Amino acid sequence: MKQASGNTGKIARSAGLVSVAVMCSRVLGLVREQVMASLFGAGMAYDAFVVAFRIPNLLRDLFAEGALSSAFVAVFADYDSTRGEQETWRLANNVLAGLGVVLSVITLAGMLLAGPLVNLIAPDFSLVPAKAELTRLLTVIMFPFLIFVSMAAVVMGILNSKGKFFIPSLSSTFFNLGSIVGGVGMALLLPKFGQPAIVGMAIGTLVGGFLQLACQVPALRRTGFRLQPVLDWSDPGLRRVFFLMVPAIIGLGATQINIFVNTNFAASCAEGSVSWLNYAFRLVQFPIGMFGVAVSIATMPVIARCAALNDLQGVRETYVSALTMAFCLSIPSTIGLFCLAEPLVKVIFEHGRFNAVDTVSTAEALKFYVLGLFAYSAVKITVPVFYALKDTKFPVMGSFLAVAANIAIITLSIDALQHKAIALATSCAMIGNFLFLSIVLHRLLAGYSLTYLGRGLLKICGASGVMWLWLIMARRFLSSLMISDLVGLGLMLVSGGLVYGGVLYSLRLQELTVLVNKVVARMR
Repeated sequence: MKQASGNTGKIARSAGLVSVAVMCSRVLGLVREQVMASLFGAGMAYDAFVVAFRIPNLLRDLFAEGALSSAFVAVFADYDSTRGEQETWRLANNVLAGLGVVLSVITLAGMLLAGPLVNLIAPDFSLVPAKAELTRLLTVIMFPFLIFVSMAAVVMGILNSKGKFFIPSLSSTFFNLGSIVGGVGMALLLPKFGQPAIVGMAIGTLVGGFLQLACQVPALRRTGFRLQPVLDWSDPGLRRVFFLMVPAIIGLGATQINIFVNTNFAASCAEGSVSWLNYAFRLVQFPIGMFGVAVSIATMPVIARCAALNDLQGVRETYVSALTMAFCLSIPSTIGLFCLAEPLVKVIFEHGRFNAVDTVSTAEALKFYVLGLFAYSAVKITVPVFYALKDTKFPVMGSFLAVAANIAIITLSIDALQHKAIALATSCAMIGNFLFLSIVLHRLLAGYSLTYLGRGLLKICGASGVMWLWLIMARRFLSSLMISDLVGLGLMLVSGGLVYGGVLYSLRLQELTVLVNKVVARMR
């Protein structure tokens, strides 16, 4: 297959910039979780925070980083490619205004109905009235976060479509920074006024959400955008965005059903199960964000433009190259996180109130979560292709199939595996979703090069196998030395990454070769 090398290089460069920005965000995100683990451990306060934040976060996935992003980028890229600048900016202003009105109504309703929402998503909390009331209070405080983060997603879509990737991807760094500084400051201050310290972290979440939006505004103005009072519900572009969002919301609604089911089951397990699963998934989100989301963000505008110009061959080649790139990064991450789960959790979280039992339980959940890591990354890349092709029914179908698989697996394994069953079911459901979507997309595109993809996958799996053997030997050797856990973990991560990269580069995987050559050329 003749690859679109120009697109591959563009995606690799953009994904590299996004990865650097996302890495900064994920590192600060881990620092945020370390602070939470140290201050609150895995007990009632943090369980309440996780459930309370999950409620507006479910809607964020629907209106911001999921349905809205894919739908808006597809329409905005079409306008930017085929229409004038005036119409394109009018669309952006109209979407921002319309979204602001809708989300304001939803936020007010959510704050008023916080109590029933908590009872719905975590009914077992009602057995401890203080826990239920704390969760309700935190939900009320954090609900306006939805408005900030959704507006930030629209701005990010505009900047990505204009070829600006670094600042938008760095925006979540400002969210974590605001959450840490504002949250810790308020957590130390509020107990003096008779309020729980965890309320301070909820206020910090709002500060972080505002900063995530505000940090992108200067870059947005440099693209030529000017905020104008436009609200036209009859505008064809706005209607098209909402039309594309409807099936996506239904499909993502299925994903949220999964999260609802998982939270419900976790709340019925041992005290701390909600926290263990949350800490574990935070670690999984690190490579998902750095690799899956980064490649998806870089790929989305390219595929949207190819689709707008009816260049299906460009869509095929770009998709296969992006998928190979995602596998190249996510599969070794799976091996590394599985092999080093316990020392990683221990080094990052085992401080303050987070004890050795919490470390073991979190590491167990992490091992099951990482089994689906490659599928998480691949779905992030695959779903936007359906939006670009204006065919959104199949992602909806895949999401509901994933719900059925998730519920079935949890029901069959919850007694034996407890909280680990939830992590296993999540991974299996995501793998099934990816296989379904990739088969359907292969038919929609009248085929894409499975030979190229398979050849790349063999090289990636071979290099990952060598890295796995290296990590086993390195861990045994380092355990016999008198060195700190942090130093030992750092040595294994760095050496494992170098071994994998060296083997894969020697096997001449095109996506890695393009990326390395660009880095070398830039350094020279």
